[in-house]
Amino acid sequence: MSVDDTGSGAGAHPAPDGEPGRIAGGAAADRAAEPSAGPEAGPDGERWPLDPGLERGAGSGPEAEQGDGSDRGPGPASASGPASVHVPERAPDRERAPDRDAAHRGPDRIDGRSGAAGRGEHAEDPLALRLEGLILGAERRYTPFQAARSAGVSMELASRFWRAMGFADIGQAKALTEADVLALRRLAGLVEAGLLSEAMAVQVARSTGQTTARLADWQIDSFLAGLTEPPEPGMTRTEVTYPLMELLLPELEEFIVYVWRRQLAAATGRVVQVADDEEMVDRRLAVGFADLVGFTRLTRRLEEEELGELVEAFETTAADLVAARGGRLIKTLGDEVLYSADDAGTAAEIGLRLIETMANDETMPELRVGIAFGTVTTRMGDVFGTTVNLASRLTSIAPRDAVLVDNAFAEELTRTGEAPASEAEAAEAAAAAEKEGEEPPAYRFALQPMWQRPVRGLGVVEPWLLTRRD
Repeated sequence: MSVDDTGSGAGAHPAPDGEPGRIAGGAAADRAAEPSAGPEAGPDGERWPLDPGLERGAGSGPEAEQGDGSDRGPGPASASGPASVHVPERAPDRERAPDRDAAHRGPDRIDGRSGAAGRGEHAEDPLALRLEGLILGAERRYTPFQAARSAGVSMELASRFWRAMGFADIGQAKALTEADVLALRRLAGLVEAGLLSEAMAVQVARSTGQTTARLADWQIDSFLAGLTEPPEPGMTRTEVTYPLMELLLPELEEFIVYVWRRQLAAATGRVVQVADDEEMVDRRLAVGFADLVGFTRLTRRLEEEELGELVEAFETTAADLVAARGGRLIKTLGDEVLYSADDAGTAAEIGLRLIETMANDETMPELRVGIAFGTVTTRMGDVFGTTVNLASRLTSIAPRDAVLVDNAFAEELTRTGEAPASEAEAAEAAAAAEKEGEEPPAYRFALQPMWQRPVRGLGVVEPWLLTRRD
């Protein structure tokens, strides 16, 4: 498989302990003075987003009796400012009991990935509702309109944030919690303080939503993979999942924040070492693609479970190897991985190690690698540009179990003394060193020119075959 260009989100950004609930003042307060509406009505009757998979249900339920039946949220609202809500500095305690009436709220419950709500007996499963309460850590209190007003955020901006985070539209169902209000306040507060532009805040919401959505799916799949049989006969999936989540949730939450901080520290360190602002966006990097050969045929031959195990083994091996050798794994695409490195030598070592590692594993198909060196645009944790496209094209024309590099990459290896320009040059350097009684140059890699060939969208390129030097 070849890729013309790439785009993916960056990592998650949880809020550190002690972060203020909101940066007050500015336009946020002005936006809060919106007219009150009924508990099921939004402005102009439009639908507004909520949690992934939650849809507006039909009919009414006990939630209509919460509060005073208005859209004012938890505190009084006036024309002079937003509703007065006390927001704790930390998210609500995870042990807080969910709404006691939640078991009767079939139309409003979240049905995981299916996006269904209020359908059949699953919609009234009290254990499923308890599981939601455990994970969210708070009871449902607000409609989207109420949450936006309570946070002092316009409905338009709140809607943009929610959609960017990947939350589905659910009308004006009362299904948001205090944590949703707090999240809106914090994000809008960063905009009001001038720390983020509105467009950047939406990008932060989108990248965080995309990354954590994939992370959540991966975690649930992994946690439940070994639970094909319930611990006791007759137990439902929900009965198995609840105690598991009860044990894992607090530990995983702390672990995710820890990993994010480590990754943030590393990314910040790279930024402060950059010479100027332009280099922060457009940098000279080595970019490599590694592609499994014949993957399409494998998909027809292997069972789904076997194919999943093969892809997981490939991604795990590639991720471990790239990290250990000092590169950065940009993304995995099933049968292909994209990585980058600050220097050509590191990228070359990673490419050859990938080939060698896969060749020694009889269960893995053959691999081919393409690497290019040049100016790369970095954005939101991804890389773009002609250099990326060229690396992808080189991968598509590379022989099996081989690494092809572009001319710029070959020149960079030669410039840094890690590969000779030719074997004749290597022989001359060795002879000169011997004559002077010195050690000959210790070249790590060898470069063999290949036939020039046209590459779609990039014109004629001169690939080089990269190997280890004997």
